[in-house]
Amino acid sequence: MSIKQAKEVLKIEAEGILSLVDQVGPDFEKAVDLIMSCPSRVIITGIGKSGIIAQKISATLNSTGTASFFLHPVEAMHGDLGIVDPRDVVVAISYSGETVEINMLITSLQKRSINIVAMTGNTDSTLARCAQAVLNVAVPQEACPLGLAPTASTTAALAMGDALAVVLLRLKEFQVSDFRRNHPGGSLGERLKVNVSEVMLTGDLVPKVTMETSLLEAIKVLNEKNIGAVLIVDEKDKVAGILTDGDVRRLITKHSDLDKRLASDDMTPTPKTIKGDILAADALSIMQRHEITTLPVTDHNGRLAGILHLHDLLGKGEFRFLV
Repeated sequence: MSIKQAKEVLKIEAEGILSLVDQVGPDFEKAVDLIMSCPSRVIITGIGKSGIIAQKISATLNSTGTASFFLHPVEAMHGDLGIVDPRDVVVAISYSGETVEINMLITSLQKRSINIVAMTGNTDSTLARCAQAVLNVAVPQEACPLGLAPTASTTAALAMGDALAVVLLRLKEFQVSDFRRNHPGGSLGERLKVNVSEVMLTGDLVPKVTMETSLLEAIKVLNEKNIGAVLIVDEKDKVAGILTDGDVRRLITKHSDLDKRLASDDMTPTPKTIKGDILAADALSIMQRHEITTLPVTDHNGRLAGILHLHDLLGKGEFRFLV
């Protein structure tokens, strides 16, 4: 009996999603256009079961290239409304379209001239009438035999959110490499498939000084950048040497005239370097083989392009040298 009931629930949920296919129309295009032209973020709001769905949709948008966050409608009316920017787009989820807390929030958003996308099963509702675009998520029936617990309707809303996220992903030409950058905590295998250029530090984040820089100034840069090393470059911006935390500790016990020394006096010359177009997995192999945690990255002319730290590959606390 239970197997039969379970299959019936799944059938109802599947039919609910399939019913959305004929309900996707011009307003879906409007919603996409609003989000694509939005210079700020997409705010997803809902309460109860719809709030949980809203949080998942927001998470999906974030991981696929559309900046988003979840806003609880009650918290919004008690101060969190201040986080909403007039340039934001708000997607409000309410199956009935008459949820009091949602409509109170929508009234406040209208006063700020914020674009609203409604996701509702009632296209004649208060919420729908307030929106610039309405995503119809009406389903034939709930899987709950009492017709009370949101079941098929929340599944439909979730599916519509996925449809929205995937369409936006395609329009933004979001790539696998972009997805991996947004998932640095994912599986090690996935994280190591990217090129070094996608995870290395660049620009002002790179700790570097010149050959003429004093040792004390180099130590200051090392402390400020806080990745365990500072690079010494020549007049052509080529890596001449490296000074690590360990080097500094050894220098303190060895010399009493640190204020009179240059960084180039005590650097390790011609350190190991890599190119930005090699795989992160290969860079990790080099780090393991040489038991180092930082690698300068150079371009094909030998100039400094960035620096790679072990934490950029694996995250803190996850690495063990294989010896």
